[in-house]
Amino acid sequence: MGGIAGLYYPSMPKPVDPARVRAMVDAQAHRGPDGAGVWTAPGVGLGHRRLSIIDVEGSPQPMTSADGALTVTYDGEIYNFVALRAELEAHGAVFETSGDTEVLLQAWDVWGPAMLPRLNGMFAVAIHDARRQCLFLARDRLGVKPLHYTTLADGALAFSSELKGLLAHPLLRREPEIRAVEDYLAYGYVPDDTCLVAGVCKLPAGHAMLVERGRTVPLPQRWWNVDFSMRATGSVRDLAAELQALLRDAVTSRMAADVPLGAFLSGGVDSSAVVALMSEASRGAVRTCTIGFEDAGPDARRPAAEVSQRFATAHRERTVTPDNYALIETLVEAFDEPFADASALATYRLCELAREDMTVALSGDGADAAFAGYGRYKVQVAEERVRGLLPPDLRRNVFGALGRHYPEPDWTPRPLRAKTMLLALADDGAEAYARSVGVTTPALRAALFTDAARRTLSGHRAEDRYVTTMRDAPARDALDRAQYADLQHWLPGNVLTRTDRTSMAVGLETRAPLLDHRLVEFAAKLPAGMRLRGGQGKWLMKKALERYLPKDVLYRPDMARTTPTSAWFRGPLADEAAALPRSRVLGGTGWFDPATIARIAADHRNGVAEHGRTLWQFVMLERAMARLFG
Repeated sequence: MGGIAGLYYPSMPKPVDPARVRAMVDAQAHRGPDGAGVWTAPGVGLGHRRLSIIDVEGSPQPMTSADGALTVTYDGEIYNFVALRAELEAHGAVFETSGDTEVLLQAWDVWGPAMLPRLNGMFAVAIHDARRQCLFLARDRLGVKPLHYTTLADGALAFSSELKGLLAHPLLRREPEIRAVEDYLAYGYVPDDTCLVAGVCKLPAGHAMLVERGRTVPLPQRWWNVDFSMRATGSVRDLAAELQALLRDAVTSRMAADVPLGAFLSGGVDSSAVVALMSEASRGAVRTCTIGFEDAGPDARRPAAEVSQRFATAHRERTVTPDNYALIETLVEAFDEPFADASALATYRLCELAREDMTVALSGDGADAAFAGYGRYKVQVAEERVRGLLPPDLRRNVFGALGRHYPEPDWTPRPLRAKTMLLALADDGAEAYARSVGVTTPALRAALFTDAARRTLSGHRAEDRYVTTMRDAPARDALDRAQYADLQHWLPGNVLTRTDRTSMAVGLETRAPLLDHRLVEFAAKLPAGMRLRGGQGKWLMKKALERYLPKDVLYRPDMARTTPTSAWFRGPLADEAAALPRSRVLGGTGWFDPATIARIAADHRNGVAEHGRTLWQFVMLERAMARLFG
């Protein structure tokens, strides 16, 4: 576990300066506070920062095979490494360490790229093979661990866990990418298929890249995908029993650690399920932690305390003020690219608390995307039923006209926005869903950009990636397509990025058992009615957990807390919003219309309109661009 970086010259084996590799990994020291290593050979250099989890005293990285032919650096954990080790020993492999890193070396030696489907874990891995004269890069199925890469001016392929590792190399050109800005303003995060620094790529989840000496750097190749096109058969009872077994194995396999281990506990279904299964498998009390808030809004402390008492966990909680905006600079440094999901503030505080008495924390991340827990799935399915009743032309003419002329103030709560619903019904399902997951609407983005920026964008539209993904999805119905798109974009770009950056910023490893690929594959095959039934998301998952959790936990209404960004921009951050139109950083791009930014800031402050999320996006964008481009 930790942070990785490296350089590889595909054209010829140019010398690699170890100091440059060292600078790239040291920029990520927070990911691996327990040790560092650099290895170089003609044409290649690999670096590692280590967070010791398994085989604490052994398994240093980069690790080289006994014959010197293979060298690996990797970030993550391979949960089935013990079983793989036994299988490899049957092939004649001899091990010198007891951790999972050497298993990767031996697995490459025996199976090559075909090793990837055998791995159950989270990982970003780089393997140099001197015999084959190649560098192999791979990322886990769902994108739990990050990996950035680019080609430098001297021809080197540079890679790093975080963007800041690449930024430490003097040959990286720092120029902003306007398409990433369009995407960020649409979604509140920079998706995995782009980067705010032009020319930098992120290896997509479930993809690998084999870079061979003497050949050009190839495009990444997909090695795993989730398939929603097939349907499982069987009774509710049988499928629930199968799901119970998968859940139990996913949690217990992630409890292996030679350092203190615990769990996040919010009192919701997902984290409570993880804690229940951990308690069943643990000989002692499970460590748990919760963040609470001083104000009277929704608070996780009470439901978390109830679950903690039920399973006799060693529970700790901390109360924080709702004014967490003091963490802005901390988050900007942690994320590198702008990240405007304000829940990252609370996640960072939770990781801080967890790190005080644990090095590994299990979370409930991912179940909403895998088992249809997001409320927007219910809306999408209902709207798609209506769309199916009327011809497309009639829908566009009737609902479109009504939507365009329906009066609706900006401050109307989303569930009550009839105008939004009418316009969604006028469009097709993929277009409507692409807008529903967004933050700043296409119309407002168009107004915020200058004419020059719109020309530079050349028709690039953030929503197109969702539309294309949904239309090409291996899926049967509207729910399948929405979930598939979220697993491709929302999960790695938002959910997993948030957890990775906030946890690694404090040297904490987080594991997401509910994203075990076997669980995700199982969920994708469930009939839609076993994922979403009667307006209840995660339906079969909750049925399977009834033996572990009381119904008031399983079926409690969503208590998701909203970070009060809107109130901040009418209070302590109002002056900061008012200063955005005069920003040297934003103005220097020539991309943004100062008058439009000034108008939305003033309208929000005066209560005329609701623009809190967009203003938060611009504050985070300005801070990130200042750090990245000066």
